[in-house]
Amino acid sequence: MRYATLSAAFILGMSAVTAIAQAPGGQDSGARPGHTIGVGDSLPRSDKASNINAADTKTTVAPTLPASAIGTNATAKDYLRAARASLVAGQTGATQQQLEMAETRALDRSVPLGQTDQPVGGSFVTWIGEARAAVGSGDRPHAIQLIDMALAS
Repeated sequence: MRYATLSAAFILGMSAVTAIAQAPGGQDSGARPGHTIGVGDSLPRSDKASNINAADTKTTVAPTLPASAIGTNATAKDYLRAARASLVAGQTGATQQQLEMAETRALDRSVPLGQTDQPVGGSFVTWIGEARAAVGSGDRPHAIQLIDMALAS
């Protein structure tokens, strides 16, 4: 009887340790075991656009997209030109990455203290966001048209 009680306690204890080891902090982050989120290259990787909108979101973990060939110090319009070329070539993952970088550059700004809560507006930023949404919906011709409008502004 004593051995049965000790065995049951040991098995329950091991089950708890296994559960804790599988889900740090009690949550499933989606990251591979041993990977720190936001540090270094992450899995999964994909050369296809995804997780832009509900139509193209299949998992809660967005894949790592291809890095832009034009580097990290390009202007918003440089990224738009690269996004257009990638989209024409059918490289939707690269297109998404470059549109996101273009949008980030378009949103960079200096503002006076106390006005940081004012959103950046204007058609340039709007067209980039809409082009990204069009890529997510699979509407490449419309995405190219929106990129062209942003480049012309």
